[in-house]
Amino acid sequence: MRREKGKDGRRRLLRKYDGLKYGWLQDTKKFILLLAVLFFMFHNVVGFSFVKGESMEPTLYEGDMVLYTRLGVQYQRGDVVSVRIPSGEYYVKRIIAMEGDTVEIRDGRLYLNDECLTEPYIAGETQTAAGGIVRYPYTLQEGQIFVMGDNRSSSMDSRSFGAVGIRQIKGKIWYRAGWFYLHKIQNR
Repeated sequence: MRREKGKDGRRRLLRKYDGLKYGWLQDTKKFILLLAVLFFMFHNVVGFSFVKGESMEPTLYEGDMVLYTRLGVQYQRGDVVSVRIPSGEYYVKRIIAMEGDTVEIRDGRLYLNDECLTEPYIAGETQTAAGGIVRYPYTLQEGQIFVMGDNRSSSMDSRSFGAVGIRQIKGKIWYRAGWFYLHKIQNR
């Protein structure tokens, strides 16, 4: 009789172990599914980036984390975007002009299609970049955008490296994330 109790005890212990193993397996499956969903979301739908430098002040500051969306976005003038510049780096900049537009800088002011732009979000005067490759008036070709930082006196932007392709946009910035808040970015 003792042997039978021993076998029953082991069977109960093994059943407990199988139940524990099954629970771990289910938790692992859920965790892997969660990782796959997060990867898909951050690879195709949303993303985040960090602001480097002071080129977007006073809208964004160095070290700010910004959240952007990639899906179903129609880009417009005035949108703040994460864009890959010709050197391969990603910068946060504002779209100033799009294909077919003509950009010109005169007397510290920015002109778009011969109209002086009112830009309440900028700091400093808009000057041409010393040694820049852009010659004004500058007309954008199909699929191009002209981007600039809001801090015009301290921004490496299209004035220096020229227009970039609309395909180089990583996403449209919607929110600036801080430790305890999300602040909606004012586009336009």
